Amino acid sequence: MTVTPPRTPRTDGPASVPPSRSVEPAEEAAEAGPAACARVRAETTHVPAAGSEGGELPPASRRFLAKATLVTVVLSVAGSLLGLVRDQALARLFGAGSDTDAFLVAWTVPEFAATLLIEDGLAFALIPAFSMALARRSRGAAGDPVRALVAGTLPRLSLAFVAVGALLIGLAPQLVELLAPGLPDPTLAVDCTRLTATCVVSFGLAGYFSAALRAHRRYGAPAAIYVAYNVGIITGMFVLGGQWGVRSAAVGVAVGGLLMALVQLPSLLRQLRKCEVAEEPSAQEEPRPLDTLLLATVLLFALCRQSQVLIERFLASQLPAGAISHLNYAQKVAQMPMILSVMVCTVTFPVVARALAEGDHERARSRVERDLALAACIVLLGTAAVVACSPQIIELLFQRGAFTARDTAATAGVMRVYALGLLGQTLVGVLVRSYFSAGRGSWYPVGAMAAGIVVTSWIGVLSVGPWGVYGIAAANAAGITVTALVLLAGMGPRSVPVRVRGVLRELSRPVRAALLATLAGYFVGGRFTDPLSGLAAGGFTVTAVFLLAGRALGSQGIASALRSVRSATRRLSYGRS
Repeated sequence: MTVTPPRTPRTDGPASVPPSRSVEPAEEAAEAGPAACARVRAETTHVPAAGSEGGELPPASRRFLAKATLVTVVLSVAGSLLGLVRDQALARLFGAGSDTDAFLVAWTVPEFAATLLIEDGLAFALIPAFSMALARRSRGAAGDPVRALVAGTLPRLSLAFVAVGALLIGLAPQLVELLAPGLPDPTLAVDCTRLTATCVVSFGLAGYFSAALRAHRRYGAPAAIYVAYNVGIITGMFVLGGQWGVRSAAVGVAVGGLLMALVQLPSLLRQLRKCEVAEEPSAQEEPRPLDTLLLATVLLFALCRQSQVLIERFLASQLPAGAISHLNYAQKVAQMPMILSVMVCTVTFPVVARALAEGDHERARSRVERDLALAACIVLLGTAAVVACSPQIIELLFQRGAFTARDTAATAGVMRVYALGLLGQTLVGVLVRSYFSAGRGSWYPVGAMAAGIVVTSWIGVLSVGPWGVYGIAAANAAGITVTALVLLAGMGPRSVPVRVRGVLRELSRPVRAALLATLAGYFVGGRFTDPLSGLAAGGFTVTAVFLLAGRALGSQGIASALRSVRSATRRLSYGRS
């Protein structure tokens, strides 16, 4: 499904713009100054619709952003649910022992590749680059800056992906020894690592396609990539599991990565063909490579962030068999609220980058502050539910086959500790986009993430002995929270200049609401012996208390979320009529 913005923001009359002080482009431009107002009037009245030949993207209205977010969330939730089915299949077929530990060591490669090439690193460099190319094209630059950017980046990056993938395949034994030196038999982990290393190429292409499409405000295909990915893994396990064992999951990773790229390719080709222009050869732009400093800083940031997983698995490999698996299952479930909350800024990141490319800093600041409030409310609601109902969640999801009640108790306890860092994870995801949205390299986010890694390593080493996997999870939560605080403290000249004190005041409201909701949900959910009834009662209580307390405390994020849901619903109803 492709979400396209309306030709112009909906109006109540021939020349009127619906009043909305916080979202509508015309109002934001009015706050920014006369020049921005002139730009918005020119774009909304004279620019052809997105997707028309030679046309340019109009400003994104609140209704379009709500609809795009809804589509992204629906497809992302579908991908996450399939991810749970994938983890359930892994637990049922192979349990939580030495075989799954070996596969999860190999799983480190796609986890790193996803962060570096799809979710964080490459997207932070490419979306601002494509946004600036689109802005230059709208100003009448010679040739087509977008096609010049593709010509200057895609071939070089593809060669780099192939080279890194081949290197990982060749060095798989050394990589496994580095990641998990405590494994009793590393042979299985080496075999799985060689299979999963192919995802460097497929994830790289998928991340490139995703960034280009989101910059063009096409969100359907990029949001569907994890649906395709998990279908590949699940199919591989059930088709080949009986013959190949846990290696079948690694084969599924290779197939799923290829599907991630293929599902986006038709949409990207359509966008590039629409951009074709009939210029003289002398007027065509030279291919434009990515800024080296920008690419280096975003990749180093993503590498530092994902190295938390390395620290966890390195420490857990020295614990009894199953420790890595318990950490993995707990983290996958606990992070679902964070994944949903970050979907908000996944949709709006191209909007912020485009605003900065056009010099509209006020519009960018307002958008980032709203994103922080909304994303914090989403993740805190999820955190309250996870902490209150973790035993019921894990029992319903995983306790079957080789996954025992003991595994459920261990995973649920770890998940509660992990959940303490979910707000920090979300804040890092939103804030770091502000540092890179202008398309310039910045070492500050790398330093902030490095500080968090130092905290994670220090606490992990000190606590793994007395507390085992719980100490590892606590170190993760503490480290990412430190990173979030450092990033927030540095907002200003280095990034979008948000009002830090106002942001902290706003964040305190849903935090207090989440504490009340957690206590109430824990009490109610614990009254039931059946896990489904306990989860239903606890989840309902958490949601009701959080919304009521948040509204009473005046949380802007909760009000914004409810408005967005209503706006998206009205927009979809309007489209069907």
